[in-house]
Amino acid sequence: MRRITLVMAGAALLGACSADPSTPSGSSPSTTGPSSQPFTITEVAAFDEPWAMTFLPGTSYAAITQRGGQLLVREMSSGEVSTVEGVPEIKAEGQGGLGDVIASPDYATTKEVYLSWAEAGDGSTAGAAVGRGRLVIADGAARLEGLRVIWRQVPKVEGTGHYGHRLAVSPDGTHLFVTSGERQKFDPAQDLGTNLGKILRLNLDGTPAAGNPVAAQGHPADEEWTLGHRNPLGIAFAPDGTLWSTEMGPKGGDELNLITKGANYGWPKVSNGSHYSGQDIPDHAAGDGFEAPKVWWNPSISPSSLMIYTGEAFPQWRGDAFIGALSGQALLRVDLDGTAATKAEVWTQGALGTRIREVEQGPDGRIWVLQDGADGKLLRLDPT
Repeated sequence: MRRITLVMAGAALLGACSADPSTPSGSSPSTTGPSSQPFTITEVAAFDEPWAMTFLPGTSYAAITQRGGQLLVREMSSGEVSTVEGVPEIKAEGQGGLGDVIASPDYATTKEVYLSWAEAGDGSTAGAAVGRGRLVIADGAARLEGLRVIWRQVPKVEGTGHYGHRLAVSPDGTHLFVTSGERQKFDPAQDLGTNLGKILRLNLDGTPAAGNPVAAQGHPADEEWTLGHRNPLGIAFAPDGTLWSTEMGPKGGDELNLITKGANYGWPKVSNGSHYSGQDIPDHAAGDGFEAPKVWWNPSISPSSLMIYTGEAFPQWRGDAFIGALSGQALLRVDLDGTAATKAEVWTQGALGTRIREVEQGPDGRIWVLQDGADGKLLRLDPT
């Protein structure tokens, strides 16, 4: 393992920020200086295009996905890695592949995990899927048993981008939330007849949850919690029960959103970014009927993931959001205070100054980070 000392003085924001829609015109979102408590980074392992990781409750294992279609389990003390058998067939093309992995809330008794992935449809179409199955780890080997698909994007469409498919379970352990990108098709994000461009609230078995805001519109609207999303690649609950999501905007306008029942987040009608063609998109504005982001970035940082910290190792950051940045090549912290959010640190030094795919909290409160790419390093952040 390679150990690096991180010097945090002088961490700068990645590019200038335009006016925050929640502040007066011409003002900028406030930021704070670098943290008073530095940390060290240890390079622990390397993986081939890692995409997500989770620590399996009550065990010494972490599960790690690789975009190409491999699910791995790593024994965190010995470093021994096993490839899990029984993973579904994956369409690994463009942004598609094996995606998120989280433990079910009843993992202690069922040993079941949730997976998300891109799967092929008819012809050249594809869409995201979510499955649940039992993860058996024994005698130096691992396998998935009884994996069943519990949710799919509808319809499957052509293209290889904007799957979303990040997963989170509600704090009370009763509901599964799924982010669904609009697959670079724009208008479906506003169409209740498709679950593209939405955040979904499901029962743990994947069926639509009771009380969803537009259930009377039929299926798949009965799955939908919010709409108007582009490519939401992070979702997490704060300790106070608020739900947050990170979302890739177009050219600029990346977002951190507070997710509230029935809200419309505006894509593609409004955005604080522009189309890649240069064509303008109306900015979020008071009274436009859409929910504005609590924090946004311009130029883009390409937020890849979201973790809200609850541990003891860094008590000064408890309740704050940590975001991996791809094009921004950094790890970011956003200070959360109830329903308010304020930009804080951006760390780009050393091993953090690269495309960051995933950020996760360990059982002991240390922070773990996965770099993106063919030789993506697993990094551990320790307080000093």
